[in-house]
Amino acid sequence: MPTHAPQTTGPALLDLTDPQTFLDHDPHHMWRPYRTHHPVFWHPGRDGRPGFWVLSRYEDVMAAYRDNKRFTSEQGNVLATLLNGGDSASRKMLAVTDGPRHREIRNLMMKSFSPRVLEPVVTGVRERTRRLVARAVEQGDVDFVTDVADRIPIHTIGDLMGIPAADREQVVDWNAQTLSRYDADDSELESVLARNEIIHYISGLVAERRRNPGEDVLSTLAHAAVDGEPLSDEEIVLQSYSLILGGDESSRASAAGAVLAFTRHPDQWRRLSGGEVGLETAGEEVLRWTTPTMHFGRRALVDVTVRDRTIKAGEIVTLWNISANFDEHAFADPYAFDLARTPNKHVSFGHGPHFCLGAYLGRVHMKAMLEALRDMVADVELRGEPKRLFSNFGHGHSSMPVRLHARA
Repeated sequence: MPTHAPQTTGPALLDLTDPQTFLDHDPHHMWRPYRTHHPVFWHPGRDGRPGFWVLSRYEDVMAAYRDNKRFTSEQGNVLATLLNGGDSASRKMLAVTDGPRHREIRNLMMKSFSPRVLEPVVTGVRERTRRLVARAVEQGDVDFVTDVADRIPIHTIGDLMGIPAADREQVVDWNAQTLSRYDADDSELESVLARNEIIHYISGLVAERRRNPGEDVLSTLAHAAVDGEPLSDEEIVLQSYSLILGGDESSRASAAGAVLAFTRHPDQWRRLSGGEVGLETAGEEVLRWTTPTMHFGRRALVDVTVRDRTIKAGEIVTLWNISANFDEHAFADPYAFDLARTPNKHVSFGHGPHFCLGAYLGRVHMKAMLEALRDMVADVELRGEPKRLFSNFGHGHSSMPVRLHARA
């Protein structure tokens, strides 16, 4: 591996592999020096693990997302797995598959994600969201994360996959432990065990769909072929696991982040509450502002020059959405929470060939939440200190005590 001269100021002092870094530093202040002085930054290796590149500018992040000829996802698309040598799901799960096979599997799955097919699912999202917000208003003090945000996306994924209603709360609990530990004292072993529980559970569903197909995504995958060959049970399980992981985590993080933003920016809450801004436009700003997924990763297939730095073949490259979404070169006044912001070409769903398969549903969730809050809530009051996730990947909260005051 090539050597890289150490940098002794600014970003060089931060350890992006340590979740505590993201609790100790405000992201707005933390990422500005990267973009300004070190837009293509070599992060040194620590504890025997390799170093990696950090891309923080919007332009560079977008270019890397688009470029699946010189950068690959097949050895992992998250920093943790890349540092550990790769992803065991490579070429079995859509997110870590490239090339023609990626396109074929993606096109297959897209059939279950078209707006027409999803129409009954969308109706369910709106009804559940309104029901949960109404209940929260009636209860007074609630934890918005556990009482509201946690309860919605897993039911959507459950509808898509045909997960029995009686099992969904358990899936919520397992999923909460898989990517984002709640604090430094939580065991990493618990995360691994929870992942295994989900995979074991999905395996049972796949076996059932092989015998008795229905109208859900699992049934589609269980009876589909790619290159003339049926998908293996392992491939179907991993695709389904990816849906649960991505859809649940990002939707609840953005919903809770919206509520927190309204407590800190009451002027924007008044604009939404008063009908001054459209739900879709407001939703895009919430997605930019909250950026539920802080980064994705790639590995360089060949030497690539970005600005004045050369990324060598085989090196890890991280694309930081949490920085790109606040890049002064891409967004006017990026640190202003502006529900009327347009255009708003954020990268919260990624970009390029691996653009989030569930982006449409993510936007449906956000619109339903904003609509329910606008229609039923007069004011949002923070009733305690929100607790952020202990993660360098997921950007969200594990707890958020609030009171939703009823609209008269």
